[in-house]
Amino acid sequence: MNRRELMSLAVPLMAAASFAPSLAFSQEAAPQTARDPYAPTEVAIRDDFEVGSIVVVSKDFFLYHVIAPGRAVRYGVAVGTAELVWKGRATVGRKVEWPSWTPTQDMIKRKPQQYAKWANGMPGGPQNPLGARALYLYNDKGQDTAIRIHGTTEPNSIGRAVSNGCLRMRNEAVMALYDQVPVGTPVYVY
Repeated sequence: MNRRELMSLAVPLMAAASFAPSLAFSQEAAPQTARDPYAPTEVAIRDDFEVGSIVVVSKDFFLYHVIAPGRAVRYGVAVGTAELVWKGRATVGRKVEWPSWTPTQDMIKRKPQQYAKWANGMPGGPQNPLGARALYLYNDKGQDTAIRIHGTTEPNSIGRAVSNGCLRMRNEAVMALYDQVPVGTPVYVY
C-alpha cells in the first residue's frame, strides 16, 4: 500500500473518530461506510449483547444484528419522529413477507387525508409502505406492540426521524435480516 492509498483510508477513519462514540458500540469504520454510512457493515460492539439479538440505537439511526460475541452487522434505519420514537425491549413475535398494512387509529387521526383511505388495509406489494418484509415486535406479555422493523418504499428516509414509530430499513437490508432472525429474537431499542 503506497502513501496515497493509506491517506485515502485515513480520512474516513479520522472523520468517524471525530463523532462521539455511541452508547453501546465502538467506532470502527469500513471504506464502504465513507460512501454510504447506512450500508450494511460488520462492526465491533460490546461483547455483552446476546448473539442473535437485535439492538437499535435510535439517535444514531442504526440497527445492529449481533452475529458473534463483540461483532454485529450494522444497518441504517429510519426511526419515529421525536414524539413517536419507541424505546424498550421486545421480541420478534411474527415475520411476514410482503406484509399488508393498516394505519393505526392514531395515524388516521393525525393525518386523515393521507391515511383514512387505507383504514381497512392495503395489500402487500411493492407500493405498500411496509416494503418487502416485516418483523412484528411483541412485548413481554406476548402482545403486539404495533411496532415493526420493516422495509420501505422510501429508501431516502433511512438515517432520518420520519416514521410513525416503526423502524424502517431498505428493502434489501430487511430481506437479509429477515432471513437471519427467527421468531423469538430479542430486540432492544434505545
